[in-house]
Amino acid sequence: MAETKSNNIEREYVIPLREKCRPVPRYKKTPKAVKTVKEFLVRHMQIRDKDLKKIKIDRFLNEQLWQRGIKKPLHKVKVKAIKEGDIVRVYSMDLPAKINFKKIREEKREAAGKEALAAKKEAQKSMMEKAKDQLKAAKEDKKEEPKDKNNDGIEDKKEVKEKQEAVKEAEQKEDKKAAKEKKHTTETKPKGQPAEQVSEK
Repeated sequence: MAETKSNNIEREYVIPLREKCRPVPRYKKTPKAVKTVKEFLVRHMQIRDKDLKKIKIDRFLNEQLWQRGIKKPLHKVKVKAIKEGDIVRVYSMDLPAKINFKKIREEKREAAGKEALAAKKEAQKSMMEKAKDQLKAAKEDKKEEPKDKNNDGIEDKKEVKEKQEAVKEAEQKEDKKAAKEKKHTTETKPKGQPAEQVSEK
């Protein structure tokens, strides 16, 4: 079977709960009310396989159903159902003042948290930008030389390195030569007299 994905469907319902909850024992009335909401929406929102797990009840709607305890659920509830693909999300249309206040407070907290997170991300971005600027400045200070000024096919950096190595080798050879000469031509000083006195006489 090929399923066609339609746009989100939004509907509002007043769901009667009293009739379904009446025959149930007292200690099971509110759980039955929650199940009744799900069964009603499965039937009316056209869930083909009748799966109650596809109905997602909002936390505040659940709190509203449980507000009076397990023995005395509401007789009816007004809800807004939004179908997204196969899943139906259910929200309460008229929350009691206490739950509504709680919902507003949590929304404010979430908004403040998002703002703080955005500010933190901006601070991290600004730190990253500073680091990038420092790297750029360091690169500009170095001012890389053009790769091949005289167009002879050899990069100038390689030439410079080769010249430096050649100079080092030449210095080492000269040092070795000077060390050999010193070794073979050492001055001897007479016993008992310092070298300065010998030069004066």
